[in-house]
Amino acid sequence: MKKFRADLHIHTVLSPCGDLGMSPDVIIARAKEMQLDIIGITDHNSTRQCRVVKELGEISGIFVLSGSEVTTKEEVHCLAFFETDKQLFDFQGFLDKHLPDIPNDVNRFGHQVAVDAENNISFTEERILTSALNKSIDQVEAEVHRLNGLFIPAHIDKTRFSVIGQLGFLPPDLKVDALEISPFCRQDEFLSRHPVLRNFTFVSGSDAHYPEQIGKRVTVFELRHPGFREIREAMHATGPWRTEIIN
Repeated sequence: MKKFRADLHIHTVLSPCGDLGMSPDVIIARAKEMQLDIIGITDHNSTRQCRVVKELGEISGIFVLSGSEVTTKEEVHCLAFFETDKQLFDFQGFLDKHLPDIPNDVNRFGHQVAVDAENNISFTEERILTSALNKSIDQVEAEVHRLNGLFIPAHIDKTRFSVIGQLGFLPPDLKVDALEISPFCRQDEFLSRHPVLRNFTFVSGSDAHYPEQIGKRVTVFELRHPGFREIREAMHATGPWRTEIIN
């Protein structure tokens, strides 16, 4: 078993709040610079930039968790990751079906484009991606797990757009693979306020919207090798050591 450094929360040029410099090649280059072994691609309510980042990651020796940061009907942000292209494609269909038909205002919210490996625009999303889906958090969780994905409520320490901030608690019947805290939160301080969550696995990431933010918060996994199933096993492990949040 070895320890691998991961930043599981990175936005690309596709997210309207993401910098236009967050192209796949820049993300991979910055991940290499920060000595990351694993990154998670988490654009708002879309998976359409994952494939190119994953392909470039394979060339550079970086494992890419492909997924999205989903906004539920309650305006709770949740990370969802998938192992196969088919699962990712099916989840994109779910997102397309349940994202409201509200046009994006480029001047107000920013561009929403996916690019290829040469940074040519390959897709433009016309609907604003930061809208909430018309599905509840339990319905999103059920769909993620129906597709055998990983479901992680995002930045749960925040007062807005988190499961605790929006609902006031973590629903006891919600099946989560891990809980994410924001890059500005200390795990020990959070657990001192929420000791009931002590037995969950915690992860964190940079929530990067700009290249210089990538790798500013890291989760360390102990794995045989970087891979989807190994990461799932680490999140589901029992005992005193599961993950370590540093930076």
